[in-house]
Parts: sequence; structure tokens; C-alpha cells
Amino acid sequence: TCSLFVLHMVTWNVATAEPPDDISSLIQLDSQKSADLYAIGLQEVNAAPLRFVTDLAFEDPWSRLFMATLAPRGYVKVSSVRMQGLLLLVFSQLAHLPFIRNIETTYTRTGIFGYWGNKGGVSARLSFYGHSLCFLNCHLAAHMEYASQRVDEFEYILDTQSFNIEGTPRILNHRLVFWFGDLNFRIADHDLHFTHSAINHKDFHQLWQKDQLIMMKKQEAFLQEFEEGSLSFRPTYKYDLFSDSYDTSGKKRKPAWTDRILWRMKPKAPLLEDGVEGDGVGRDHIKLLQQQPEELPLKVKQDLYTCCMDYGISDHKPVLSTFTLELRKQYESPLVLLYPEGEWSADFDAVVTYTIQEPFASSAWDWIGVYKVGFRSVSDYITYTWVKDDEVFCSDKLIKVYVSKDEIPVLGGECVLCYYSSNLKCIVGISDPFQVQESKVAIEEGLVPENINGLEKKMAS
Repeated sequence: TCSLFVLHMVTWNVATAEPPDDISSLIQLDSQKSADLYAIGLQEVNAAPLRFVTDLAFEDPWSRLFMATLAPRGYVKVSSVRMQGLLLLVFSQLAHLPFIRNIETTYTRTGIFGYWGNKGGVSARLSFYGHSLCFLNCHLAAHMEYASQRVDEFEYILDTQSFNIEGTPRILNHRLVFWFGDLNFRIADHDLHFTHSAINHKDFHQLWQKDQLIMMKKQEAFLQEFEEGSLSFRPTYKYDLFSDSYDTSGKKRKPAWTDRILWRMKPKAPLLEDGVEGDGVGRDHIKLLQQQPEELPLKVKQDLYTCCMDYGISDHKPVLSTFTLELRKQYESPLVLLYPEGEWSADFDAVVTYTIQEPFASSAWDWIGVYKVGFRSVSDYITYTWVKDDEVFCSDKLIKVYVSKDEIPVLGGECVLCYYSSNLKCIVGISDPFQVQESKVAIEEGLVPENINGLEKKMAS
């Protein structure tokens, strides 16, 4: 049987603006169906040199806002990648975390001679219940006359980006690719008056045949593999700030659908006459194909493709899309089951018990983190323990790992345990939430958290 998952995507050129106070309409928090996954691609995030350095040390304001909004609702940031003004964030509901594996990110500069990352692409790939997905956020060359250069840049990004994952070394090897961002394609030929008139009358279809991306798709076979929903919303560029009016400056730039979300399902190999998949290169090849297991079912359906007019901080309006992914899970249970043994408080050393459900390439660098319920990302742990160095018991079925009482939060709180695999670069097991009791010693001695250790400051705040 297949399961259904909701993916919500956003692309927005934020024009170096600071984030708004409220992003609930951007990520559709009031939607009847809550998303399982979020993929958020931003362009032109403020990348002034000093600001960029501080953002690498401490998360940038946009990432902080998305995490602060989504974490209390049970979402965790599973991946992020930043290159100058390009930012890509992927979030997942906590329950899916042990089934998101082989997470990798990369980026390509296509800006001034490729040295300055003001244009290019950032991507994140992952395996979701055994299905390979890749998200590619691009910011391509600007201006009307560079349509073919934009296609060349996209092709260059596809050719140069690579991953260290068997079976998906390149973007187009993935079962499902999402290509989105400020792709900068314009509306050719039509004059400003005609374009404004078509928009005002919502006759968007009159502009489609002169949309450069639609035109380039007719010329380029590799672009035809990418699907896009109907552009039945207002062009998203260029607006006066804090306004729904198109550019009234002296330049009076023509509106355009610069901001897009497309997707590509990996094409099936063509069938030979005898019904065997192949490409007609001899019997050995056919035998090999016959031995390969059939790929698990995966379907994608776009439920929403629109722009969001609620924000005026940028000259672009954000574009949103919601997809339903229908897929058969390759695995139903996490690789590791783990739970806290007995009562936990900072008055006693504690023990974590775990069992490995299925063999996987574990490593001496694997660790178990203690997280506050509502944690924002993998690096948000209160403390961690190395699974090999801190092992206190091991049998065929059970392994026990020690956690020092000095590392347990003095004030207590609701926590979860997560097993992190350094080889798979992800969490492969999560415990049920459990209560850490407030320390009796701390209460009796009137100790405040700041006096215990640095970790407690985080807990108290």
C-alpha cells in the first residue's frame, strides 16, 4: 500500500530585506492538511561581507525565524545550505526524521566569472522512506536578453553538482527533482501596456506564449522533462515596496514570472519490443536490467501553485506550491529503537538502552543526543554521549550507554533521545518523549542554572 505525504514549497527573492514578523501565510500554517515536509528557497538574503560572516557563526535571521515558527509545531530542520544570498532550508515533521537518510548539500557559483556566489544554485538531496529527492534553489542571470544564458547556467549547474551517494551522483539521477528559485525568465515581445492590461483582466494565458521559460522549453529537450503548473497568478516581479503596484519608478520594468517552481520525475528507461526495459545495447545489458528490482511506486501531484500577496518587503512576491507525494515506503521501522532507563534527573548518572533493528554501517563517531521536546535542528542537543566510548553493557539484543548526571538539565523538562549516524549523516532513531525530573539537590541548595554549567543557560532561557 502507498502512503500520502504533503510537501510545501516556497521560493522568494527577499531583496536583502529583514524577515517579516509573521510568516504563517507563507508556510500556510492554517492549512487543513499540515505539511510533512517543507522546502524553502530564498534568494538575495542579505550577504554583506560582515553580515555573512556572522550568519555563518550564528544562524541568519531568516533561518532563525523559520525554525522558531516551525519547531514549536513539531518540525525539525533536516538540512540547510547557504551560498552568499542563496539559502535553502528543508524541514520535516519529527516522526519522519528516522526515515530521512543520506542527506547531502552542495552549491555552484555562476556569478561574475564563477568566483562570487551572487548567482548560481544550492541543492539538498535526501532519501525519504527510500525514495531519492533533490531540491535545487537557483538564482539565474537577470535581464530580458539573457534567456539562453539562463538555460546555459542551469545546464552548467546540473553538469557540475555531484553527490557522494551511490546511485545518485548527479541531480538528474534522483527519482524526483524540484527546480525552483528566481529563474529570472521574462515576458518577451509584448509591450508594457498589453502586459498590464492582460494582468488586470486576469487574462494570464495571453502572456504564456511569450514567457521565456515556456519558449525555451520548446527548444531544449532536457527542459521538457521538467513539469510546471499553470501560471494562473499575477507575475511576481517587479513590485513597488509595500505595495501591490508594479514598478512605478523611472525604469518601469515590465512584470514577469521570474519566480518559479518546477519538478521532474526520472524518466523510465524505454521498453524494448519484448517488453524488457533497455536502450538496445545488447543482450548482456538486457540481462542486467532483468535482474534489477523494480523501483518502488512514487507519484507526485501538484495541489497548489500561486503567489502570496501578503508581503511587501521585497520587489518580488513569494511563490508557494503544495504537492502530494504518493509513495510506497521502503522501510517502516527505524534502524534504532532507544529509550531512557528508569527515572532521569541531574542527581544521578543515567543510562540509555537501545537495540539495532536492522544492520547498518555504524561508526565510533555515532552518538546519542538528549534534546528538549520542540528542538529545532540536529545541532540543538542539550548534551550527547558517544555510543562506543560510553557503552556500559552490550548483548546480542541490547546495548546500554552511560550519561553523566553533570550533563543532565538541572531544571528538568520534557526530552527525547535521538541516535545520530555519522555515516548516514542523519538521525536513525528517536525515543518517545520522557520527563526529566527537577534536581532535588539543586532545589535544596537553591542553585540557579547559570551556576551549574554552560549548558543550563540554554535550558533556562
